[in-house]
Amino acid sequence: MDIFGERSNRRIFFSFFWSLLGFLAILFLGTYGYKIIGGDRYSYLDALFMTFVTVTTIGYEEVIDLHNNPAGQVFTMVIAFAGIGLMTYFFSTVTAFVLESDLNTTLRRRRMEKTIRKLRNHYIVCGSGRVGRNVAAELGATKRQFVAVDENLENLESQRERKPGLLYLHGDASDEDVLIAANIAEARGVFAVTGDDSKNLMIGLTAKQFNPSVRVVSRCHDTRNVEKMRKAGADEIVLLDFTGGMRIVSAMIRPHVISFLDEMLRSENQLRVEEVLIPSEFKARPLGPLLLRSGDYVLLAVRTPGDSIFNPPRDFMLEPGYRLIAMTTPQGRLQLEAALLHGTL
Repeated sequence: MDIFGERSNRRIFFSFFWSLLGFLAILFLGTYGYKIIGGDRYSYLDALFMTFVTVTTIGYEEVIDLHNNPAGQVFTMVIAFAGIGLMTYFFSTVTAFVLESDLNTTLRRRRMEKTIRKLRNHYIVCGSGRVGRNVAAELGATKRQFVAVDENLENLESQRERKPGLLYLHGDASDEDVLIAANIAEARGVFAVTGDDSKNLMIGLTAKQFNPSVRVVSRCHDTRNVEKMRKAGADEIVLLDFTGGMRIVSAMIRPHVISFLDEMLRSENQLRVEEVLIPSEFKARPLGPLLLRSGDYVLLAVRTPGDSIFNPPRDFMLEPGYRLIAMTTPQGRLQLEAALLHGTL
């Protein structure tokens, strides 16, 4: 939540409120005063009109004759002075509102860009449509840092309203300057999930040029573009129509498995099947003595460079570079990563 922006908006609202209240007060006092000065010859409407043209400095001829009336002339000077001061304050408030809105936007964007430059091992989500929003939601749920990029600023702003801490960049993700601003050099992965296959292809190609080690997952509509995306550098290509069809079949022939997975994703514990890389600092040791089962994570398999070992035996040797496949909560994944890094298992 932008606390400074809220305070500024509140202050400007009260400025408008007091300006309007002051204007109404001057109109009331001026009307009452001019009615007394003019006497029965003039109506309250004449007195109100006289006050209005005086306060707004329109400069019509005097409705109420003030010749040879020193009190009326002094009263007019007071009303005019107060009205000019109030109108000046009102217009300065309007100007401040416009300038501060632009300034707040600029400052917020610069703070966001500064934060993005400090990110390491983050993800870049290119596209904030239906698929992009779901990708961002999953990254947020599993406590992974990411930057959203899209050409549609309204999509990004609406997404930020729901997730106030969202980091985003407005621009074309296939533009190399935008990916550089998203700190592509330090990114762990890029999601090319726009609705345009050709743009997703260019995103993958550009990302690999600046960071050959970054993992790129691309969304694809047309099966004819799969090989093109792969040649452009995409590490994984997701055909939504294919995966959707598989999901429908699974819902029919293995409903309890699908029900379990859906409940796992919706549960308060946010259980996921995650993979955790064993770091290079880890000393090779057998699996048996290690505490790879807790209330927050359960080891399912070990992925070696050549194979996947499901339910590995106790004498299986864990080595740096292997990946642990575990069912875990986001907190459990962080605990497991920290324990492997510091050798405390």
